[in-house]
Amino acid sequence: MAKGIFVHRTDSIYDDSPAERYQFPRQYLTRVSACIGDWIIYYEPSKIRDTRGYFAAAKVAHVVPDPTAKDMYVALIEPGTYLDFPNPVPFNGPLGLVERGVLNDEGKISGRAQSAVRPVSIEDFNRIIDLGLAEDDSFLPRIDQAGDTMLREDRTPFQFEIERDRVANLGSRLVRDRLFRRRVVEAYDARCAVTGLKLINGGGRAEVEAAHIRPVERGGPDIVTNGIALSGTIHWMFDRGLIGLGDDLEILVSRQANDPDSIRSLINKTGFAVPPQRPLERPHPAFLAWHREHCFKL
Repeated sequence: MAKGIFVHRTDSIYDDSPAERYQFPRQYLTRVSACIGDWIIYYEPSKIRDTRGYFAAAKVAHVVPDPTAKDMYVALIEPGTYLDFPNPVPFNGPLGLVERGVLNDEGKISGRAQSAVRPVSIEDFNRIIDLGLAEDDSFLPRIDQAGDTMLREDRTPFQFEIERDRVANLGSRLVRDRLFRRRVVEAYDARCAVTGLKLINGGGRAEVEAAHIRPVERGGPDIVTNGIALSGTIHWMFDRGLIGLGDDLEILVSRQANDPDSIRSLINKTGFAVPPQRPLERPHPAFLAWHREHCFKL
């Protein structure tokens, strides 16, 4: 097994869905196959406008021939492993190159940096993960003092080059939930998509919560397009199907709600959910459709 860098761009000609699959030509088959059972990092090229740089990690489960395209293959991502970085990592940041394996013997960027799929050393992998997952305590959940103590427990001293610690973080449900919340809260500027309210508590933390549109326990990924920022009460109603969303983000109120007028009074006056600031972070229609079919009460 080996770790790798997979280059992905939103305007790609390839049939990619980073949380599920990565399509690639035969020339990269050996490199991608080496990553089966191991973790990879997604990278968006620097020439892309508003590039996210190294923006997510995932684990490769299988590689199969693409039945729809000749000489093409698909890397299937292990369900539940995809994780957006709360901190996109630039290719060349304040501390220089983070992926130092692309340098040649003269210390210059080599042709390896142009490869859509390339191996990455443990040192570079750990460096990117550390930067991508660095936490900001201001985005911890709004919880009681006991819970706050649990999440703020003393951390062990940082140790370099320990691979298992990075992999453990990538798979930890506690860590993933915390990072998912931060990504979603930032995407919506700490504003509830349904009420339109942006409430910050006395400690400077956002009141809003991050809701999975398709729950993790039912196959939903930890990807920002499967999330929406909701206040506590709205989150409760959304999870119980009293509120749903159309593909155009129209807010739907269940006819089974015992007090629909009160629910409508909480909805912002447009009748549509407030979208995230970046269009690519907008809820994906596939997740919204799943919620309407499996959760929303008609």
